[in-house]
Amino acid sequence: MVEIVPRLLKDQLLKLAEKNDRIDGREQYQRRNVDLEVNVLTNAEGSAKVVWDGTIVYAGVKFEIRTPWPDRPTEGSLMCGAELRPVANLKYEPGPPSAESIELGRVVDRGIRESGCINMEELCIVPGEKVWGVMLDIHVMSDKGNIFDACALAGIAALKTAIVPAERFDVGDDHPLPVSKLPIMASYRKVGGRFVYDPCEEEELGGDERVHITLGDDGHVHSLQKGLKGTFSTSEFAEIFANANEQANELREMVEEKVN
Repeated sequence: MVEIVPRLLKDQLLKLAEKNDRIDGREQYQRRNVDLEVNVLTNAEGSAKVVWDGTIVYAGVKFEIRTPWPDRPTEGSLMCGAELRPVANLKYEPGPPSAESIELGRVVDRGIRESGCINMEELCIVPGEKVWGVMLDIHVMSDKGNIFDACALAGIAALKTAIVPAERFDVGDDHPLPVSKLPIMASYRKVGGRFVYDPCEEEELGGDERVHITLGDDGHVHSLQKGLKGTFSTSEFAEIFANANEQANELREMVEEKVN
């Protein structure tokens, strides 16, 4: 039964694609409704909540003072982790971090880290002795599809609102975490033989390979992750990349509006 349902769903999605339609009535590159809130967690130094249609994600930022890595004595650090629990979807199980949650955290982390939006040297307190460690924790409360984009959006918004608690650690005055860029992720899934943007839960279940692209303010690609088996052609990627730029620009404006 587990294999029959996706197979039947694939057939339905293929018939819809032939009519240039999707299972929820959207166009190929149409995004679902997205709502972003910031400063929603009182115990975090920076936080954000993203409601991406039925997908709900929280992100929180905490700081610690730690010893820098020996080969990078003047640089702080960033750690990003994601939690996927049964409360989000019945397909997730309790216990230690699953392969899905590890991949989610790493993909979000890579997009933020490789953008250079945080200058790690600005997190140095005493060279070789003390630096700030930035911890970004992401919790998926409801998974109705496309948790990657929702988590990435919540993550960068939480970092953008974060305040370094220097006074509490007696190392100076509190100040905003310096975040110079807004990397935004755009995810695509091959459904019915074509790539669609912002896949819903049914499209993920009945779809094939997926692609996650993180773009910076200047349109540069900061990370590119392909998941599952399958390939995409040069023309398909060119089309995806052009659309990803549009989606990223719109979501970036949303973050700037909420934060400012």
